[in-house]
Amino acid sequence: MVKELFEPLGYTIQLQRHPVDATFPEWGESRYFTLRLTNTVTVQQLLSHLYILIPVCDNDKHYWIGQEEIEKLLEKGKDWLPAHPAKEFITMRYLKHQRSLANQAMAVLLRDEATNDEEEEETTAPEQKVRVHDLRLEAVRNELLQANAKTVVDLGCGEGKLLKLLLAEKQFDRILGMDVSYRSLEIAKDKLKLDKLPPTQKERIELIQGSLTYRDKRIEGFDAAALVEVIEHLDEPRLAALEKIVFKYAKPVDVVITTPNAEYNQRFEHFSAGQMRHTDHRFEWTRAEFQQWGDRIAEQYNYSVTYKPVGTEDAEVGALTQMALFTTKDIKIGMNRFLAYGK
Repeated sequence: MVKELFEPLGYTIQLQRHPVDATFPEWGESRYFTLRLTNTVTVQQLLSHLYILIPVCDNDKHYWIGQEEIEKLLEKGKDWLPAHPAKEFITMRYLKHQRSLANQAMAVLLRDEATNDEEEEETTAPEQKVRVHDLRLEAVRNELLQANAKTVVDLGCGEGKLLKLLLAEKQFDRILGMDVSYRSLEIAKDKLKLDKLPPTQKERIELIQGSLTYRDKRIEGFDAAALVEVIEHLDEPRLAALEKIVFKYAKPVDVVITTPNAEYNQRFEHFSAGQMRHTDHRFEWTRAEFQQWGDRIAEQYNYSVTYKPVGTEDAEVGALTQMALFTTKDIKIGMNRFLAYGK
C-alpha cells in the first residue's frame, strides 16, 4: 500500500518491519515499520503529500469526518491527486470509508481529470468557428433572458463562466452559483472579482458549495435554473436524485439543461465507435434518448418541454450539443412570478 501511495509521486521507499521484541525474534514481526521516503520536491509539495497520505495510512477514525474534510482533501491534493492512479483508494480511506462523502470528492476529481479532454473537444469540433462551450453559455443566457427570469441558480457552476455572462445582464436581480468543488468556487470567485465588485453588484451574486443529489433549500424559490453539461456526469441513481431535487423540491419556473449529442461524435476523426467525449461521462444520449428522458421528466413533474440544437446543426447527426427548455405548468408558481414581476 505504501508503494502504491508514494511511488507515483516520485518517492523512493525504504521500508523495514520491526520485530515484536528484538530479544525474542521467535515472537515474529510486529505491525510497525520504519519508513524512509526520498524525493526532491518543494517543502509545500512534501507537506501536501503527507497531509493527505499519513491519514490514509492510518485507517482508524480519530475524529469527526464531515464536509470540511472533503474541502481539505481537494485543496491539499489539487495539484496531484486528480492524476494519482490510486485516487479512489486515497479518497475512500482519507474520508474513513464514508461512501457519500467519497462520492462527492470523486465527482470533483474525475471532473478535474476530464478538463483537458473537454478543452480538446471544444477546440477541435469540425466547422465550429467559435468555441462550442461559449456557444452553449450564450445560448443558455439567451434562453434565461427570454424567459424573463429575475432570479437564476446555476447548478454545477464550475469556474463561473455562465455566472459572468448573467452578471452582465441587468435583468437578473439575484444570481446563485452552486458547485460541489470548493476549488472551482475559489477560481470562480477570483475570475468574477467578487471582492472588488461595487456593493450593488456584489449583492446580486452568491457562491455556495453543495451537491446536486441532496435536497438543499438554498436553491429553492428561483425563477430559473441552469444545468450546463452536468447530467452526463451522473450515474443512474444520482441522476434520479437530481431529477427530484431540481423538479420536485427546487421547482423553478424554468429549467435549461444542455448535454452532449452522442450522434455527433462520429464527426470527430479521432473517436472510435462508442467512445464518449470525457472520461467522467456516465452516458451520452442521442437526440431521441434525451427527448425520451425530458418528456418523462416533464410529465412526471408537471412541466412542458421543448428541445433545441446548440451550435452548427448537421443534417444527418444534428448539433454537437442539445438543449432542453422546461417550463412549469403549475399555475400557482406562475402566478407568484406574475405578481412579483408582472410577466
